[in-house]
Amino acid sequence: MLTLRSTPGNPVPPEGTLVAVRTADGRELRAAYWWPTGRVGAKGTVCLLQGRAEFIEKYYETIGDLRRRGFAVVAFDWRGQGESARDVADPHKGHVGRFGHYRLDLEAVTEQVIRPRLPRPHVCLAHSMGGCVVLTGALEGWQPFERIVTLAPMLSIRMVRWPSVVSGLARVLHRLGFGRAYVPFGSPVSIATKPYAGNRLCRDPQRYARNAEAGRVVGAGAVGDPTLAWLAEAFRAMARLRDPRVPPRIDLPVLIVAAGEDPVCGTRQTERFASRLRSGRVIVLPDARHEILSERDSIREDFWAAFDAFVPGTPVADEPPETMAAE
Repeated sequence: MLTLRSTPGNPVPPEGTLVAVRTADGRELRAAYWWPTGRVGAKGTVCLLQGRAEFIEKYYETIGDLRRRGFAVVAFDWRGQGESARDVADPHKGHVGRFGHYRLDLEAVTEQVIRPRLPRPHVCLAHSMGGCVVLTGALEGWQPFERIVTLAPMLSIRMVRWPSVVSGLARVLHRLGFGRAYVPFGSPVSIATKPYAGNRLCRDPQRYARNAEAGRVVGAGAVGDPTLAWLAEAFRAMARLRDPRVPPRIDLPVLIVAAGEDPVCGTRQTERFASRLRSGRVIVLPDARHEILSERDSIREDFWAAFDAFVPGTPVADEPPETMAAE
């Protein structure tokens, strides 16, 4: 049975509706949605698109921030993480056979939750891998949103020392049938549960500890390292987006918020990508690490100021349906 988990410092946002979503290829995803605080209509809907190895529980604070701003909110776990279905026997592996499968996930959530239940405009707030997925969707014309906000999008991976070599090796091993194996030296330990000292994600020890406790509570939902298939597919998707001919083909309004001290994804590559967008802009938060929404209050305030200017929303008269615990 699907559930949302609480910890003492991270309670489940109230008045949510938990939904089991079925993809076109038969995978079950965990999704949930909330109406704005006060339940009196909404300025629109924001869909949260997680990064790799994330889960709904990490976004409770952000869900509250958006609801107080007058937005309905949708959150879901991509296949292969959180409480969504796995394609491998070991639930700790961060695996997907093709990045195109993420399209099936987003389409299922859009058709079963966002469009039939929640008001426009529909906007996304995408982090890291989620940014890579939605920007690919904007290029190919299948993403469902009217505006895109993406934080530290995965356009390059800084943790890989020789990316061209590693990319080629991952592709070869994937083709040889080793795609479901962990990357070399990979383990089932989630990055969310590793010690704060030396972490790559943020400089706020309280939020880091909160997320680590949430990771421990969700167990295998906070997956460990990725598989070779995921890595090969990630490199392929990133290389396609970094082609200088690609950004001008995206005609949707895009706000990119990058982290100035991001040790996970390359900020320079993100700035180059954004400079070529037709209707996009980039803001770099100088002191931020990779997880901007888990950063110190001052950094989060700068982010929310940029978000509020870019996504004002349009008040509508929709009344929320009765809240259900699960479907």
